[in-house]
Amino acid sequence: MDDTAEPAVRGWLHRPAGPALDALVLSHGAGSNCDAPLLIEVAGAFASAGFAVLRCDLPFRQARRHGPPGPGDPARDRDGLRRAVEAALAASASSSGKGRSGPGKPGEEPLCSSDGGRRLAPGRVFLGGHSYGGRQATILAAEDPALIQGLLLLSYPLHPPRRPAELRTAHFARLRTQALFAHGTRDPFGSIEEMRAALAPIPARVELVAIEGAGHDLSRAGVAQRVVEAFQKLVR
Repeated sequence: MDDTAEPAVRGWLHRPAGPALDALVLSHGAGSNCDAPLLIEVAGAFASAGFAVLRCDLPFRQARRHGPPGPGDPARDRDGLRRAVEAALAASASSSGKGRSGPGKPGEEPLCSSDGGRRLAPGRVFLGGHSYGGRQATILAAEDPALIQGLLLLSYPLHPPRRPAELRTAHFARLRTQALFAHGTRDPFGSIEEMRAALAPIPARVELVAIEGAGHDLSRAGVAQRVVEAFQKLVR
C-alpha cells in the first residue's frame, strides 16, 4: 500500500428537496468519523434549509478506522479538506454505492471523488467541522483565503482540557474568512469567555453562538437548527 497516495474523498451527500444554491463541506473530530451523530444532524438541517452538504472522512480516518490523528496527519488532512471542497465544486452521487460502505440513510447519497460529474451547487462553498476537523478547516482557510466563502466551527478545540495556556490560535490573525463558532458552555476545550477573547484578533466577521449546558459534543435539542439560522444570518 502506498501511504503517500492521495486518498479519495469519501463520504455522504445530503441534497435539499429543491435546487441547491450553496454547498457545505463538513468534517469530523479526532476521535470520530463522518457518521458522528452531530454531523448527521447538522448536515440534515442544512439540507432542509436548501444547502447541498458533503460530510466526509478525513484522510487519517480513511487510513485507519480507530484512533486519533498521528504526528504527520494534520497537513495531509488539510489536503483532504481541499480535495473535499474541490469535490463539492464538481461532485457526482454514485447510485451504485461507490462511496463509503453501508446502506446510507434517507436523503443521503454516497460519494467518491473519483466519480467525477456535476457541480454540487452553483453558488458559494462553505467549509466546517467539529473539533479537530474545524481546526484544520481554519488553518486551511488562513493559508488560502480564496478557497471558500465561509467557515462553520463546531466546538473549536481552543486548548487541551485543563491546559488553557496551550492555545491553538497562532493562525487566527491571518484568518480572513467569515466564520461562525458554535460552542458549549461546558466544553472543557475552552470556556465561552476564553473563546470570546481568542476570536477578537480575527480580522474577518466572526460570530460566537453559545450553547447553554452543552459539552464538547454539543448534544442539546435544537442545536442544529440554531446553528443553521445563525450561519444563514452571518453569510446572507
